[in-house]
Amino acid sequence: MKTISMLIALLYSAMLYAQSDQPTELTFATFNVSMEAENYVPRGTKGISEQVLVKELSSGKNSQIHNIAKIIKSVRPDVILLNEFDYIKDPESGVRKFISAYLADSSDGYKPLNYPYYYYSTVNTGQPTPYDLDNNGRFEQFGSDAWGFGAYPGQYGMVLLSRYPIDISKVRTFQNFKWKDMPGGLKTTKTDGTDWYAQDAWNKFPLSSKSHWDIPVKAGNKTVHILASHPTPPTFDGPEDRNGKRNHDEIRFWRDYISDHLSSYIYDDRGGKGGLNPNSSFVILGDQNASPDEGDAISGGIKSLLRHPKINTDFTPASKGGATHSPNNTFAKNHTAMWRMRADYVLPSRLGFNVIDSGVFWPEKGEPLAELVEKRESSSDHRLVWVRVRLD
Repeated sequence: MKTISMLIALLYSAMLYAQSDQPTELTFATFNVSMEAENYVPRGTKGISEQVLVKELSSGKNSQIHNIAKIIKSVRPDVILLNEFDYIKDPESGVRKFISAYLADSSDGYKPLNYPYYYYSTVNTGQPTPYDLDNNGRFEQFGSDAWGFGAYPGQYGMVLLSRYPIDISKVRTFQNFKWKDMPGGLKTTKTDGTDWYAQDAWNKFPLSSKSHWDIPVKAGNKTVHILASHPTPPTFDGPEDRNGKRNHDEIRFWRDYISDHLSSYIYDDRGGKGGLNPNSSFVILGDQNASPDEGDAISGGIKSLLRHPKINTDFTPASKGGATHSPNNTFAKNHTAMWRMRADYVLPSRLGFNVIDSGVFWPEKGEPLAELVEKRESSSDHRLVWVRVRLD
């Protein structure tokens, strides 16, 4: 459970040479890239770890990862959150190898793309526990008995890439915030009304299935707080709906964090109290695993976020490919996953930005680059979502 923030020396030195230009426009994106070990080996393979991804990155030859890079290079976001990128402690074997061997590669005919700044840290997925969290009578440490579902520590991790400097000293992480400390959190009980989780387990239970990060990005003289997360899928449980309730409250965390009157209970992993400064510009990024209109989530969580007065929801990213993938579905043009739901979000604050354009990378069949999302094995089961803004 100990958070080991990657306070990379490169980022500190890079802060001294911050880009001198003042950008007038920025593109923010989120992309669940499915770059976790089970994507590259048969499901159920024993003994896997992040080293599976290390091997694929080091080869520089994985076609699926090349297609993911092509999608990113075609959109060319200034800041992008990658969900389901396994935690790899050594940046030379992980994030920097992805950048150098795939994003900065030009042999595929795409203009290379470099991100000199990045952030990642530990997550709760695959962090073993001594508890039977799924109440199946077995103490298995990993899988559903881990603090966040995962076969090994760091599975389904997150990485933020940025063209602009990151103020590492002011990053806030909430990996260890306890679910019990959220006022009015959704309680999980058995059919007889008793507590689902043993008291000792509940006292230690983190809210976040991965982590919640507040990452300040310095774009010229403007600071943008990137609020990054990846709540648990609201499925793979039973009538107690333990994952659905956790998903709801993980999403609710951001609603409270940006609310001046609701955030006083929040504490970060270094003991800092409270939420976001009221005068801050921010963008919420990530696969929220919830839709206000479809799916199994308790929709009140994502609805409360989308209705927040500080968030600009005057637009909804859309695509032709999503619309034709489910032609009889009213919401299809806004889907961000091939399994037919809006799950991934880029939500800018009203303060500091004017939205210029937005979209979901999902070309219609027959259009250029459609082969990059033709099937699950082409890239990911999710689509890259982007929003372009003009800075106030």
